[in-house]
Amino acid sequence: MAKTKVEDTNDDKPMPLLEHLIELRSRLMWSLGAFLLAFLVCYFFSKQIYSFLAQPLADILHTKTGQDRRLIYTALTEAFFTYLQVAFFGAAFISFPVVAMQAWLFIAPGLYRSEKRAFAPFLIATPVLFLLGAALAYYFVFPAAWKFFLSFESQTGAGGLPIQLEAKVSEYLSLVMKLIFAFGVAFQLPVLLTLLAKVGIVSAQGLSRYRRYAYVGMFVIAAILAPPDVITQCGLALPLIALYEVSIVMARWVQPKPAED
Repeated sequence: MAKTKVEDTNDDKPMPLLEHLIELRSRLMWSLGAFLLAFLVCYFFSKQIYSFLAQPLADILHTKTGQDRRLIYTALTEAFFTYLQVAFFGAAFISFPVVAMQAWLFIAPGLYRSEKRAFAPFLIATPVLFLLGAALAYYFVFPAAWKFFLSFESQTGAGGLPIQLEAKVSEYLSLVMKLIFAFGVAFQLPVLLTLLAKVGIVSAQGLSRYRRYAYVGMFVIAAILAPPDVITQCGLALPLIALYEVSIVMARWVQPKPAED
């Protein structure tokens, strides 16, 4: 008995331009509402969030000196705007699933069923990989990098004066968010290369052939995104190399099969 072929259709219905604009406005309003709600919640807990981000530095300082140290701010409004930045980054992270869902609900009706099945895994993998990259930076790279930077402290510095870190709250937040964002974006490499392989732009054979150049490129990217120290750069470059190898396997799995003669 022959199998019935499932028709590859989409759910798109003819709509006037005005209705498309109304639909787009509705999706944007839901996204904006989710972001504002997350922003208010994150601002209410901004001190706790900042304490969480500063915990790796606090642990190393306490272990090194046996006493609690401090972060300073030198401008009257610096602490306030730092907490606003904390709330903004936290809201962007928390509201991303809602924003992505609203974008998917707006685009999905125009896609065929096969296209929906093809793109759905990438939509799920994107936030998961970003979270893995951020976790790697926070739990492994930060302690090693902060310990390296703090090794330059000295109790008897130039002229017998001690050299001691007095970190500013805004500068510390800027460095932390830069590294978290860099690691999160870098961990999207398998998603990007797998998508390119699926549409036939790259192939697993090509990725394997240019592996040595890719490895050099990973260290160049790490040198651009990470601070100028070997620990942080290697902490970003080595996972990128591992993700590149994973991308080759994924590309071999999803790339179009050659047509039989």
